[in-house]
Amino acid sequence: MRDPSLLEGLNEAQRRAVLHGADGDARGLLVIAGAGSGKTKTLAHRVARLVAEGMDPRRILLLTFTRRAAFEMTRRAQRLVAINGGLPWSGTFHAIANRLLRLHAPQLGVDPSFTLLDRSDSADLIDLVRHRLGQSKKDRRFPKKATCLGIYSRVLNTQRPLGACLDEAYPWCALWRDELKALFAAYVEEKQRRHVLDYDDLLLYWGHLMTDPVAASQVRGRFDHVLVDEYQDTNALQAQILFALRPDGGQLTVVGDDAQSIYTFRGSTVRNILDFPDQCRPAAGVVTLEQNYRSTQPVLEAANAVIGLARERFTKDLFSARPGGARPTLVTVEDELLQVDYVVERILELREQGLDLKRQAVLFRAAHHSDALELELARRRIPFVKYGGIKFLEAAHVKDVLCALRWAENPRDTIAAFRVSQLVPGMGPAAAQRAYRHLELAGFELASLGDFGAPTAAKSDWASLSPLMAALATEPWAGQLGRVRSWYQPQLERIYDSARVRSGDLDQLDQIGSQYASRERFLSELTLDPPEGAGDEAGPPLLDEDYLILSTIHSAKGQEWDAVFVLNVSDGSIPSDMAAGDVAELEEERRLLYVAMTRAKDTLHLVHPLSMYIRQQSKYGDRHVFTPRSRFLPDGVLDRFERRAHARPQTGEGRSPEGLSPRIDVAERMRAMWRD
Repeated sequence: MRDPSLLEGLNEAQRRAVLHGADGDARGLLVIAGAGSGKTKTLAHRVARLVAEGMDPRRILLLTFTRRAAFEMTRRAQRLVAINGGLPWSGTFHAIANRLLRLHAPQLGVDPSFTLLDRSDSADLIDLVRHRLGQSKKDRRFPKKATCLGIYSRVLNTQRPLGACLDEAYPWCALWRDELKALFAAYVEEKQRRHVLDYDDLLLYWGHLMTDPVAASQVRGRFDHVLVDEYQDTNALQAQILFALRPDGGQLTVVGDDAQSIYTFRGSTVRNILDFPDQCRPAAGVVTLEQNYRSTQPVLEAANAVIGLARERFTKDLFSARPGGARPTLVTVEDELLQVDYVVERILELREQGLDLKRQAVLFRAAHHSDALELELARRRIPFVKYGGIKFLEAAHVKDVLCALRWAENPRDTIAAFRVSQLVPGMGPAAAQRAYRHLELAGFELASLGDFGAPTAAKSDWASLSPLMAALATEPWAGQLGRVRSWYQPQLERIYDSARVRSGDLDQLDQIGSQYASRERFLSELTLDPPEGAGDEAGPPLLDEDYLILSTIHSAKGQEWDAVFVLNVSDGSIPSDMAAGDVAELEEERRLLYVAMTRAKDTLHLVHPLSMYIRQQSKYGDRHVFTPRSRFLPDGVLDRFERRAHARPQTGEGRSPEGLSPRIDVAERMRAMWRD
């Protein structure tokens, strides 16, 4: 070790992870990083150690799940050791795939100028194919576009047959197996014809690239070391790619926590991290990070007890660097209304004690579980933000501008062409189709749009669009966003309400665009890792100095708050009743509760309503049902909690008069029913 200062501030386990391989041991490394155990710090120090010992930072591949994570690790590593030019090969799986596919496009037979479809564009394209095949006019319910795309994505990412994916996740669609197969085949052909790739294609094409010995050797030859963050969230295809990069697992570092694997619905599998050591040859080294820097010891003892009952896991018991603290509270309430009453009372109580609302969070299994709470918060004028909603790229006005740039980048991109054409007043779907056909016959030269005979109502506005597209195809990238916005501003004011607010998103788009050297890089990066937007959703209540956080547990992963309240900790919610019949799904639900509990730094409340209101279409209609405590909190773990009951306040009107004997002896009447 050349620079001992690179180990300063690390605990013993973190040091072992950072130093693995420094003695010449080239085996792979699995770092099991418990919640709040400093995995980002550990990974950054490991990168810094590799660079300090002479590894070229251009030959380090760092794979993360967000661009922000890659940036943060690079920033931290640069604070430890001089890294000229940063880590050029750090980024998300999909962003790295995008770069590699463009570099190796000839070997794959794809056009290096391909454009990327985001999820909504992919759904629109699959819907277009669906209509063309006549599948939208079946006499029985055929899956809608979002469901079709979800099935397609699951097949690719899990690398499982269509039939198996349908049986596991979409059983009601199983009868359409042959039709779905035909739809997906036509969808693939349509993408290839238009020179577009969707989000899942990036990994799929990367996987195919690694099956060619020459190409695989070239890609492997770029990197001396591969590091992967959040390995528990990878899917089967990503694992295949990693072992194609490092067939024996050597010089491969993966970091993650099997206890936080909660994204099966996205195609991830906990098997990747559980099986990793034995997949390497020789078996990978394993370092476990158990010292937690986030939560108090009582919170960790409760979380350890819950996850300790898992059927299969890497054994670890988190312990705290922060002594003291109160035991978590397990509170029982009569129903969901009392649950809301309890949570709001405690939140306001903590606020009066000096804990800002934004340092408190309410977590729940499903988005609709917070409906009653949101109404009460609104009634009491307590500001809140609910995580989730429309992302920046899904805002209609942002997509309009981006589609103009996408069309310029790839004239064959039909989705972009149709959208932009129909922004012109007087241009409907039929006219947009004719314009695209005109462009196709002209060899996709965008300058030819000026010769298209637009409908009379569209002629004047088409006359401004056609020179814009011709200019975008030939002029330098600098200034292109400004040109598009100048053309688009009248359309924005004509089509949408709140044009001023939406212009704020376009200002943000301008600012982002100025950071990129090319249009292709700008479009690709924005599609792969979009920022949040403000135009089509309610953002933080900026007029208030404080606000409460509401979030699904899935959206809360990676976050932390001083006080956390978890709603509906009952069977049917956690675990979800949809998971009750499958062991693997039940185990994921257990991990979901563990993730929720480990978000809390000081104060944790789990709330169990004894009855819940169920809305259902059945002969019974809507009704209240009894909900037992979550099976993940059996009697054996209850000593880790402070038990509390929260009852409805009694009013004088509702009390029974004291000192009076009952006039109706119901107990005796019930006993008498069963006497001879």
